[in-house]
Amino acid sequence: MRQFIIAYLLFISFTAVAQNEPDVQGIINQAIDNKAKNDPREVLASYTYDVYEKTVITDSLNGSTHNFFSEKVSQLQFTEHHQFSENIIGYQLAGFKNPRYEVFAVNVQSRSFYDDDFVIFNNRYAGILSKRGMRNYNYSVTSSAVNGDYQVSFSPKKPKKIPGLTGTMTLDKNTLAIKGVQVRITDKLNIILNQEYTYIADANIYLPQQRELFLDKGSEDRKLSFFKGRISIGTIENEVLEDMVTRKFLVATTRMSNYNVNKEVTIPDSKYAITFKEGASEQPESFWQNYRTTPLSSKDERSFSELERIVNAENIERRLGTTNNFSIGYFSFDAFDFDLTYPVKFNNYEGLRLGLGGVTNESFSKRFRIEGYAAYGFKDQDIKYGIGAGYLLDPDKGAWISGTYNSDLEEVGNYAYLTDRRVYSLFEPRLVNITQFYKHRTTRLNLEYRLTPQLLSELQIAHRRLDQTTPYRYNNDGNIIRNYDISEATASFRWSPSNKYLKTENDIVPVYEGYPIISGQVSQAIDGLGGDLAFTKLAAKVFYRVDRLNKSATEFLVEGNVGFGDLPITHLFHAFPNAPTKETILQRFSVAGVNSFETMFFGEFFSDKLLTAQVKHRLAPFNISKSFKPELVFISRFAIGDISNPEDHLDIGEFGSLSKGYTETGFELNKLLFGFGTSLTYRYGAYHLPNWGDNIAFKFTFNLKL
Repeated sequence: MRQFIIAYLLFISFTAVAQNEPDVQGIINQAIDNKAKNDPREVLASYTYDVYEKTVITDSLNGSTHNFFSEKVSQLQFTEHHQFSENIIGYQLAGFKNPRYEVFAVNVQSRSFYDDDFVIFNNRYAGILSKRGMRNYNYSVTSSAVNGDYQVSFSPKKPKKIPGLTGTMTLDKNTLAIKGVQVRITDKLNIILNQEYTYIADANIYLPQQRELFLDKGSEDRKLSFFKGRISIGTIENEVLEDMVTRKFLVATTRMSNYNVNKEVTIPDSKYAITFKEGASEQPESFWQNYRTTPLSSKDERSFSELERIVNAENIERRLGTTNNFSIGYFSFDAFDFDLTYPVKFNNYEGLRLGLGGVTNESFSKRFRIEGYAAYGFKDQDIKYGIGAGYLLDPDKGAWISGTYNSDLEEVGNYAYLTDRRVYSLFEPRLVNITQFYKHRTTRLNLEYRLTPQLLSELQIAHRRLDQTTPYRYNNDGNIIRNYDISEATASFRWSPSNKYLKTENDIVPVYEGYPIISGQVSQAIDGLGGDLAFTKLAAKVFYRVDRLNKSATEFLVEGNVGFGDLPITHLFHAFPNAPTKETILQRFSVAGVNSFETMFFGEFFSDKLLTAQVKHRLAPFNISKSFKPELVFISRFAIGDISNPEDHLDIGEFGSLSKGYTETGFELNKLLFGFGTSLTYRYGAYHLPNWGDNIAFKFTFNLKL
């Protein structure tokens, strides 16, 4: 009996304690459910506010000035339809005479802790109040003895596999709205982040009022720069976290004020995420005094003259322009940008191809450009060249009208979208393996136009004279032809609905690039106006990518092509084959393409109706050492197609139609040494070949991020 009484009393005691302890899971789940009542973007139809932001990068142990100093004043507005838009009304960047817009495109940190993901200097973490956060964080909750608000501590469950935030947040005892957040991380980035909120009684809601971010680069030797990470100006040196607050390596302080909620928005609406007020870089000192929370320190003031001296002495502005252009494939020299895709190429028809070309830049003219190139193939002993010019009709719409003339080679069956963004690599992977080309002399007139920030369009009218490099002939309704003229009009679009952009005076800079990316194109050739053939070609493709917090990613690419009319083999579709026509696996060892079918031989299939699909799954990089982090990618590809009247294509040899469906699967092990890796792909299904070795493609890969 005595033991029973003791057990009963212990049970009552534990029950009482449990009743006094807050229900952790219940509180967090309820706070997540209450986001619809507490997140300003869900509650308010619209609101505007002013933001003053000061950012410095410095090391107080060295020198009496900062390594980087900037100030910015913005007017932000949120509407239900257009989300956030920022109008920068004042900014100054110490040391620079010309605007460096890439500074404003850096996502230093997310605006809201209610987001599913929280971003700090382009690094993603699970949001602390989200279903994803529930899966990735450990929470503990205590009640404040002062006012009863909940103090919630959070830390990642698996920090080595899925990095997360560590810290505390204060939740209102009644509404469970966020009232304050403190974050502290020791990882690849060492971070201290504090955010305070203010209560808006009219809307019964808490809005951010002030935040401070202290950051250094952490455990990895990496550069954190506001200039796309390519120049050491603004690089944060590694120091221990404990000294970060006093030494202030990267410090960003932000003050939000003048909230205007659920009232008529007076700021002009913008479809761009970031815009600039005219004269924003020329604001007087009185303007800044109205917005600064504290006066500039003597170190701040000395930074202006000292950084200007450094920037001028080391020609930093020119170096920044050169390196930024290099990342997209150009080398700038004064008023001319040399195109780095021209100097050296190699293929089976031309052998070694050497060339030189490029385009004028804004130093030459902001509204007019001249472009051109010349190349020589040592195997075919022939010169290829092109020349053109363009005029900027409307900077706000990126409206260029241009004309070009080219005398060059083109791959048989190749299909390209006019609006596809220029993709630069040190060499073109498939080019070395291509065996089928035709010559062309092409005169084009192009009109580029940005219908909306996310929707690009381009219209082209072209006349092409085609000459075969093989014995091919085409039976065009009983008329056997070898060389022919084509007069063709093409309309193309590229839609990136999730993208956000920064609008400058003469350019549009991506701030955020999301998915899906949808492209479409239609071409119409007529047998008139100098053209010998009439046909129609339609194409569309969708690319989607899922990035995960553990650094893995999955990519999907689906493309459909259809053509009808007088379609010679030069204008049929192939599935981007990339297998050299050689006997053994090792003889076929070459470079793998990006989206090509590695086991499909050149000239094996042509179609006038074609559907292709590809899935790539990238595992998180293997963290073997700081400099050795290989990546494993699993790939599966599928193609199905058909062709009408294959008998019309003469002297080209036999080829298939893909009507049974083509499949291949494999993997890549990338970045093993200096960007090089290896790949292995296997062909199976309806087009599996009798000789087992002919179904295997063993190649090397090359991935180098500049």
